[in-house]
Amino acid sequence: MSDLHFTLYTTIDSLPATWDTVAHDNAFLQTPYLRVLEESAPTNMRCFFIGIYEKEHLIGVALAQYLDISKLYSFGERQHCMKTKVRNFVFRRLARHVLFVGNTMITGQNGYTFIKPLAPEDLSRLLRSMADALMGHFKQEGIRIHLVSFKDFYTEDSQALGTRAFRSLFHFSVQPNMIFRLLPSWQNMHDYVADFQKKYRDQYKRAQKKGEGIVCSEMDLSMIQTYEEEMYALYHHVALNAPFNTFFLAKNHFYVFKKQCGDRFKVFGYFLEDKLIGFHTLLLNGQTLETYFLGYDAAHQKERMLYLNMLYRMTAFGIENQFQRIIFGRTALEIKSSIGAEPVPMFGFMQHNQPWVQKLLPRLFKNLEPPIRWEQRHPFKKLN
Repeated sequence: MSDLHFTLYTTIDSLPATWDTVAHDNAFLQTPYLRVLEESAPTNMRCFFIGIYEKEHLIGVALAQYLDISKLYSFGERQHCMKTKVRNFVFRRLARHVLFVGNTMITGQNGYTFIKPLAPEDLSRLLRSMADALMGHFKQEGIRIHLVSFKDFYTEDSQALGTRAFRSLFHFSVQPNMIFRLLPSWQNMHDYVADFQKKYRDQYKRAQKKGEGIVCSEMDLSMIQTYEEEMYALYHHVALNAPFNTFFLAKNHFYVFKKQCGDRFKVFGYFLEDKLIGFHTLLLNGQTLETYFLGYDAAHQKERMLYLNMLYRMTAFGIENQFQRIIFGRTALEIKSSIGAEPVPMFGFMQHNQPWVQKLLPRLFKNLEPPIRWEQRHPFKKLN
């Protein structure tokens, strides 16, 4: 690792010219998306862009995010039990200033990429050195980082890092990433639905029936700007009713995203009698279709099966545009499995600045983030 070093950047204009070449395989590390973060990050978030060099050559790029939890007006309002109140108290008192090495806004291993393989020993040391440098940066500002989290890692990388420089950190698992691997034999939705078992074919037909009268239209930049207030209200309703939040998007986030990423960022609106009642967003990331944030009107969600119809529309886009897989992310695990997505375990590492809290992290995490109980659905007939 003696030839490896890194530089912290705080603006996109200061990034080296070869940044996007190195980040070629991941849209979430390329400058159009990073400009979205620069221009419309949540108000309690600051982003850092990290260039990794071997001697003078850029060989890797990474993203880190600082969150000031004290600026968050709500962690989510779906649950009001005592355990939730205790969790919120713990975060405000023991984890006010949090540093994520990775991207807390999306699910998946999107925190870094390299143009050449890096040994797990070198990678683990490098990631920890980045965190140390960022903590030093904030110390100079008079901010003490309470908690550092490294996210997200798939099983193989998690195991490799956990036996190296990460072995003293708290190793935790989170909700799985729901990933749908699309079959090459599916050329359209008819092919896809034909492979369903009867129960799930009936579910699809029922959802389509419930959605009659709703018009789904792709929204261009001008349309997104026109409906900005309505879109944010729909998103905000969904976010507030999530079990837990560490940020809320800026109101102009979808507009900025579309402006920066153009046709690689898709926004689809759902209209009932010319009123916007929901929307979903997608990012085209090579052969992978990434689902992003969405919003819907609770009054229409249940009676119109709006969320399920959104999942089917995302799937249709993936099939019709010949993507290899769709990343559906965390949450709503059971309904996502009912349309074909499968759980892929995700892991992270965590370190608190207080040794006594670090020792308690396994117990705190277990009690405050208990395992999700859900039943995985298997919608397809046995396929050859």
